[in-house]
Amino acid sequence: MFITFEGIEGSGKSLQIQRAGSYLLSRGIPCLLTREPGGTGFGLALRRVLLDESGPARTPIGELLLYLADRHQHLREIIEPAVRGGVVVLCDRYHDATRAYQGGARGIPLEVIESLAAMLQIPDPDATVLLDIPAELALTRARIRNRSAGSASEEGRFEAEDLSFHQSVRAAYLDLARRFPARIQVVDASGTPEEVFARITPLLDQWTRR
Repeated sequence: MFITFEGIEGSGKSLQIQRAGSYLLSRGIPCLLTREPGGTGFGLALRRVLLDESGPARTPIGELLLYLADRHQHLREIIEPAVRGGVVVLCDRYHDATRAYQGGARGIPLEVIESLAAMLQIPDPDATVLLDIPAELALTRARIRNRSAGSASEEGRFEAEDLSFHQSVRAAYLDLARRFPARIQVVDASGTPEEVFARITPLLDQWTRR
């Protein structure tokens, strides 16, 4: 299976995907954790370009094309071979992030995004956890996290956007959940990490039942 974790900055994706990987391994299910951007060597180079707050300006379309280039390489090099080998792949962000950020917040028409994705043969995942939390709370979390990790400049480009940007991203994600209810499961990301993971566990059990 190919399972993605999505949500706005500060929603807790990176923590919860680590917990999900450990949980699946404890059940004897082989899994691979990866992320976008940065799941390949090529992606790591693009990640520095895409997320550096002090980096050069780019148009929304230019940003979109860089994300799609990363995704195409990631699919062919990492995701598809692992899934063919019987491994459950857990990915921190994927194509729904592009729909929400470059589509919903940057204003690129979704038909443009979907047309390019179709040309590049980018499939949707089998299942998606959407961690949902008010943008005000999530953005505060994300900025504190980056300052604590010393990555506010190197990976803080999106955290530097104003609150309305993040509200637009959240709204776009929730719209995607309404459009794809069979695939995208919305999980309340408020509360302690333990409380949030308790909401995710039944989904993992359902999706990986043998």
